[in-house]
Amino acid sequence: MFSLIIHEEVHVTMKGVMHMFIAPMLLDSKDEPFSDPAFVFEPKLDGHRIILSVIAKETRLFTHGRQDCTKQYPELLQVPLQDDVVLDGEVCCMNPDTGSMDYELVMERLRLTQKTKIRSYASQRPVHVAVWDILYYKGRDLRNLPLVKRRSILESLLVPNDRFRLVPQVENNGEELFRTAVEQSLEGIVAKRKDSLYVSRSSHDWISVLNRRYTEVELAGYCKHEFGWLLQTKVDGVMRPAGMLKQQVSPKQERILLSKSKKKIWFESDRFVYLKPGIKANVMYRGFTRHGMLREPALVNIM
Repeated sequence: MFSLIIHEEVHVTMKGVMHMFIAPMLLDSKDEPFSDPAFVFEPKLDGHRIILSVIAKETRLFTHGRQDCTKQYPELLQVPLQDDVVLDGEVCCMNPDTGSMDYELVMERLRLTQKTKIRSYASQRPVHVAVWDILYYKGRDLRNLPLVKRRSILESLLVPNDRFRLVPQVENNGEELFRTAVEQSLEGIVAKRKDSLYVSRSSHDWISVLNRRYTEVELAGYCKHEFGWLLQTKVDGVMRPAGMLKQQVSPKQERILLSKSKKKIWFESDRFVYLKPGIKANVMYRGFTRHGMLREPALVNIM
């Protein structure tokens, strides 16, 4: 196998077939939802990005970082399109217990290497691709077409099934879609300018608005050999472990936390210094893990 980088495209030869990876278009961000007739709005999905290439009837799947993950998802190899195509979308997995998308299940699949486990997961917990863009079709590069034209082409070609679905879009009213996203505990929304061309970089034409959730936590300890603060929260009147804080802590905030911690040291283990109660903070987080921990907590302020 070899690869030849041509600007934002990578052409990869596998078994004599030239596959195309196109570096994905990245999102800008805003703090608040908005409505604008120049944009369409989509729910922000909780999976991982996928660039799907079908060339000469052979399917290849790539993550946004160009990792070939074809073997991880055998249930995605039968793409319901007849010709060469490159699609952009998200690999998602539904949790059978909650009926909602489960980021952890998707990442478990991505990390699997044993064929027997992959086949078992594909049968018992299959994933699907939520498709939102078409970049190449039948030898034609579509990236210089406006988004609404690419969407029209995609809708005319892709017949949705259990494994391949179109991401829903609404026009004008992003605020209403964001309220729905909050009610359903989704990641947030993505606003896309209708006339946007597809570029392999971050662009103001595509904007994410995250469903930011906040809570008060107490610092229960910190790592000795790497950066990380143990968190706990009160659940039904009892303090429970809530994960580890590693994000958005400035050097000044770290100094404040360490200064406060010196007066609260309780005991130590090989990995952690545990603290007595009393150091509180507010954090932002992206939902909960299956084990009830805060997902990706980020420091807002020290109380």
